[in-house]
Amino acid sequence: MDRFMQAALDEARQGLAEGGIPIGSVIVHQERIIGRGHNRRVQKGSAILHGEMDAFENAGRQPARIYHDAVLYTTLSPCAMCSGAIVLYGIRRVIVGENRSFMGEEEWLRSRGIEVTVLQEPDCIELMRRFMTEQPGLWNEDIGVESVCPDEARPDRP
Repeated sequence: MDRFMQAALDEARQGLAEGGIPIGSVIVHQERIIGRGHNRRVQKGSAILHGEMDAFENAGRQPARIYHDAVLYTTLSPCAMCSGAIVLYGIRRVIVGENRSFMGEEEWLRSRGIEVTVLQEPDCIELMRRFMTEQPGLWNEDIGVESVCPDEARPDRP
């Protein structure tokens, strides 16, 4: 496995160990990681702290040329929110660990001129498969899908 995808996978595993959702990301500029992160929605009580967003946050303010020359690695296909940040900051290349568990906005990214490479990395696939089986409600919450669990309390329903 590529060392940068391995770093993203390490981030995903750290997120899972913290009780969160196992999605990790790193931003690489000139063969050096400038930002790393993992999904911390659960840990921080955040609505938006996906793995890619956490990596951007940890990379901090960078000149546009840095992001334009960077590569973003993520263990799972990026959602609409994270894809928007990729476009906003001018990332031109995205390496995806897998998209079998979730197909994000890859075609939209490509339509914006961004090179998207999907690896179908077995370790990324297995990590998400196991998580989705063990934590379906939390997974559905992360991707904005209403839970199918009838016992789950809904504040908008009696």
